[in-house]
Amino acid sequence: MSTRAEILCGTAVPEPPVLRFAAGPLSFDLVGGNVGAVRIGGVEIVRGIQYLVRDHDWGTLSPAIADLVVMQDTIGVTLTYNATVRDPDGGTLTYAATIAATESGLDFTVEARAESDITTNRLGFCVLHPAHLAGAPLSVEHGDGSVEHAAFPELIAPWQPFTDIRALIHQQHGATIACRLDGDVFEMEDQRNWSDASYKTYVRPLARPWPYRVPAGSVDRQSVRLSIEGAAIVTPRAEAAITITPGDGVGAMPRIGLVVSAAEAAATLAAIDALATIAPQDLLLSLRVDRGEGAAEMAALARVAAHTNARITLECVIAASGDLDEELGAVARHVATAGLALDGIAVFPAPDLQSTPPGSAWPSCPPFEAIYAAARRVFPGIALGGGMFSYFTELNRKRPPVELLDFVTHATCPIVHAADDRSVMQTLEAIPHIVHSARAIIGAAPYRLGPSTIGMRQNPYGSRTMDNPDRGRVPMASVDPRQDGRFAAAWALGYVAASEAGGLETLTPGALTGPFGILGPDGERPVFDVVRHLATLAGAPRRGCGSSAPDQARAVATDDIMLLANLTPEPRIVQVEGTPHRVELDAYETRRIEI
Repeated sequence: MSTRAEILCGTAVPEPPVLRFAAGPLSFDLVGGNVGAVRIGGVEIVRGIQYLVRDHDWGTLSPAIADLVVMQDTIGVTLTYNATVRDPDGGTLTYAATIAATESGLDFTVEARAESDITTNRLGFCVLHPAHLAGAPLSVEHGDGSVEHAAFPELIAPWQPFTDIRALIHQQHGATIACRLDGDVFEMEDQRNWSDASYKTYVRPLARPWPYRVPAGSVDRQSVRLSIEGAAIVTPRAEAAITITPGDGVGAMPRIGLVVSAAEAAATLAAIDALATIAPQDLLLSLRVDRGEGAAEMAALARVAAHTNARITLECVIAASGDLDEELGAVARHVATAGLALDGIAVFPAPDLQSTPPGSAWPSCPPFEAIYAAARRVFPGIALGGGMFSYFTELNRKRPPVELLDFVTHATCPIVHAADDRSVMQTLEAIPHIVHSARAIIGAAPYRLGPSTIGMRQNPYGSRTMDNPDRGRVPMASVDPRQDGRFAAAWALGYVAASEAGGLETLTPGALTGPFGILGPDGERPVFDVVRHLATLAGAPRRGCGSSAPDQARAVATDDIMLLANLTPEPRIVQVEGTPHRVELDAYETRRIEI
């Protein structure tokens, strides 16, 4: 019998323990040696202060922590510990950390030593400011002592909004919060690009070479100091129940799609009755021409398409390294031979699959205009889509000529930077920012979002997705155990709720089978019912849904149906305003009700 942990999250592997400390009204969490959720009076002022070591694929190396000592007195709390990390090639780094907090601030200092040569993409502090600060005034003190008066970006910034940072000062609820950084050169990136709900200030500018080698014997000392001055921040009032408020109309419910890769075509065909049960409005057939997929794979995809009445779109990644008409012409011949009737095609050049960070040279690639013109010639009369096979980050940095397209698409992934349960659920806070920023780029063009699942189907930031044989919570892993649990169902429904303002034409919440599937080896996963309910509501007039605690519960509603999701690992009571519904939801439970 499955344990409760497996029912909820698909794995019995526990999360790292969360230790909570307080110094007067200031509190913070300690998770895996890093500081999280710095609060004053219960209001979050900084989402995290993390000391990170990243490998050459941007994988985060987990520290082995020893000798944790806690000293608490009437003034505050001081923590010390030692840690060791090893890179995939066996390089070793040790460090000593001190975290000291009082009611007026917090200091986090690390002194690190390379015990042997170690290769890394990043070594040092990252500070996360929460995404709800979007638009808030911000003062940035630079390395030369000058001060820039600006604001946290409202639209998601494609490149670093601030560089050469010595300090960041902002205000919340009348308090002034200053964050000072020492030991290296820091800059900020807008992590909402990757659906992290934060602005990240990190060490070592990306314009410098990476990966880089830290020679044995090297010593590095860095520190982050938070100071709080001014008015007290009011503690949020606890509610007996979370209130969901149905609102006015916000367009129509999106069409629901499922993606089918060539590798999953046979498994999808074997589960064709389940596909019929879902009855998605869209089927996204994925062909990786750049990896040598061709006639056989197209035939397999066509066999799946023959069993559905869904709109059929071919998602085609091409090498784009030679004659475009010739390469796309071969795809068209495979389509014809397979007897596949396409309603649309989305074309992506393989060079765009790898992200181009600031300071990096763009890879050689034909311009979008040439790619789309060739696609129009070879596939006349059907809808043409473009954008990015990967994530909003890449769409934001390399924007397509929208006027040449019939629809624009991109995906998201919530485990690019962190994979603990809280961080994954917090990515839902970034989705409204993503769809708002996407609309600023694409205007009124039809917007198809996804496939978006917890697991990562392709890694634009390294050479591969990460292995996860132990079924843990691993950043950038293709297999995420939570897909098997109620967690994925709650996250998927929360995702639909969070994208409410995007005016989506289509949302693709995953596949039928495989690691991103709503079916698992043992049958229907909990997310299956969520996708089935969403598919039945597609095209219906949609009502906006407010939540008094959107980090805990969200809802999606039409005029007569509401889908509720508890986004937390604890039971929650939800009251639907204007109705008699007072619903008790278990951990990560989803529920369909009539309103």
